[in-house]
Amino acid sequence: MKICHVKLIWDDGVWFTQADEELGIVLESASFDTLLERVRVALPEMLELNFDYHGPVKIVFEAQRVDVMEATAV
Repeated sequence: MKICHVKLIWDDGVWFTQADEELGIVLESASFDTLLERVRVALPEMLELNFDYHGPVKIVFEAQRVDVMEATAV
């Protein structure tokens, strides 16, 4: 079984992927769940097309979200 690590990063209102250079998967979405599903569908297809891999794939996700806000005490 092939294991792929994909980072999901929130930045400026959008989630996007970051993976190692070998995979090269670049996807984005405004929704976290939608991005998970897009990766789940696209990654096996990419492995098949780019590396002729036809077996099972385990996708390990790591999510990072950083928000910056300003607040004023009343």
